[in-house]
Amino acid sequence: MTGQEAAHTLGKMHGDFTIDGIVPVVPTPFTAEEAVDWAALARLVEFAIACGASAVCLPAYGSEFYKLSEAERLRLVEEAVAAARGRIPVVAQVNYPSARQAAEVARACASAGAAAISTAVPRLFPLGEADLARYFGRLLEAIDVPLLMQDFNPGGPTVRPEFVRDLHRSHPHFRYVKLEEPLMAAKVERILEETSGGVGVLTGWGGMYLLELADAGIAGAMPGLALTDLLERVFRLARAGEKARAAEIFEGLLPQIVYSLQNLELYHHAEKSLLQARGVLAEAHVREARLEPGAREREHLEFLNGRILALLERLGLPANPASAPGRE
Repeated sequence: MTGQEAAHTLGKMHGDFTIDGIVPVVPTPFTAEEAVDWAALARLVEFAIACGASAVCLPAYGSEFYKLSEAERLRLVEEAVAAARGRIPVVAQVNYPSARQAAEVARACASAGAAAISTAVPRLFPLGEADLARYFGRLLEAIDVPLLMQDFNPGGPTVRPEFVRDLHRSHPHFRYVKLEEPLMAAKVERILEETSGGVGVLTGWGGMYLLELADAGIAGAMPGLALTDLLERVFRLARAGEKARAAEIFEGLLPQIVYSLQNLELYHHAEKSLLQARGVLAEAHVREARLEPGAREREHLEFLNGRILALLERLGLPANPASAPGRE
C-alpha cells in the first residue's frame, strides 16, 4: 500500500483522519438554469480521486457556498460522500458566524458521513482570541470528528501558534489549521513545535505558497480542484528534496493561480473553465450574483487553460485522469 492509499484508508475512520497532500475544494457545478448539477458533482469527486487527492472539501468559498441554500449545502456533502464510496475522505465546510448554527450543521454533516469538519474563523467583526476560543470550543464540543480551522484575514493577523496550541490541548480533535498568508514558514514551524505535531498546517490561496512551505513541514494544500494532480506532483517532489524538478512544474501553474485569484468571482470562472477544458465539466456556469468576465478576460482564460493542457501533455499526464484508459 502506498502512503497515499494509507492516508485514504485512515481517512475512512473519523478518529484517524489524516491529510497528506492536496485537499481540493470542489466547486459547485450548475446547469444553465443555475440549478445544482448533481451528476456533474459526482464526476468532480471522481476526478479528485483519480488525481490522487488526499481528501476533498465542500461547500467552501471555492464552492460558492454563500450562494447556496441550507438544503443545498447539506445535500452537497451527502452527494459527495455517496460519490466517494469510502475511497476518499470528504471534509464538510461549515461557515457560520453563529456558534450554535455552526455546531448544528457540523453535527448534521458528520452524521451524513463527513470525515472531518472545516470551519472558517468568524471575522465579520473583530473578535479577540478569547472570544474565538469560546466559539471553537462550542463547535468542538458538538462533534467527535476532526476539525480543520481556516483562517483568512487579509485585514489583520491570523490566529497565533499559542492559540492553536491551547485549543488543541483542550480539544485534541482540533487537528488542522489552514492559513492563506504569505511569508508564513516560521509560523508553520512554530505551530508544529507548539503542538508537538498534533496540529497540521495547510496552505490555501490556490497553493501559491506550496513550494516554499513544503520544507517547513506543511501537511499539504487546499487549492481549487482543477490543478490537483499537478500540485500533488509538485508537493511530492518538493517533499522528496527534488525542489528544482518541482519548481519546473510549479512555474507553469503560477500564471493560472495568480490570474484567477485577483477576484473570487473571477476564480469561479477560471476554475470551472479549466475543468471544462480538461473534459471534466460539460458546462462552466457560475451562479448569480456573479462577476461577468469580458471578452479579453475570457480570451486570457482560454490562453491559460491551453498552457495547462500543454503542460499536462509534456508531463505525460491525461487531461482527465478519471476517464483515462484502464480506469474503472
